[in-house]
Amino acid sequence: MIEARCYPRHVKTDAGEIEFRLMSRVDEPAVLDFARKLPTHDLLFLPRNISQPKVLSAWIAEIERGDIRSLLAVQGGKIVGCGTLVRDPHSWSPHVGEIRMVVSLEVRGQGVGRALSQETFALALGAGLEKLSVQMTVDQQAAIALFESLGFKAEALLRDHVQDVDGKTHDIVMLGHNVAQVRAQMEAYGLPGAVQP
Repeated sequence: MIEARCYPRHVKTDAGEIEFRLMSRVDEPAVLDFARKLPTHDLLFLPRNISQPKVLSAWIAEIERGDIRSLLAVQGGKIVGCGTLVRDPHSWSPHVGEIRMVVSLEVRGQGVGRALSQETFALALGAGLEKLSVQMTVDQQAAIALFESLGFKAEALLRDHVQDVDGKTHDIVMLGHNVAQVRAQMEAYGLPGAVQP
């Protein structure tokens, strides 16, 4: 297992300096405000609507239990993104983690999403996970390209899997990354540090 990362961490992006820190209960009002400003379509790939107070409260409870780790991307005291690593050590897939990520409209295309996805990926490596997955609607081409650039590959297409507030259904694409395989290949080539954060 890779050494745990320390927070807060600061990264430079085209949007300026971003602070990454772990989410906690004190962030609940600010995260709710952030979620409510996102286009509804951006929330469709999440299992629940995080712009609802009861859903956000349940999310915080899962963080406090240790089932989820969520990173906030903060700029000037304002949340501009959130990356979450979800895993279930009691399931048949304790070696698998799911990355969920949303970024505010005002910083998109400025490297914040890339930095946040890399930081969330590093959390997964630190947790010793062997496989990662991510899902999004098929029209979120920039997000798909971002995760493909990190080594994720399409694994499934779920037709009409989510329904928006107007009742329209949308397809979801699931991408996966076999971290253990990549780590083994790097070690075989004598580059064990290549996949470390």
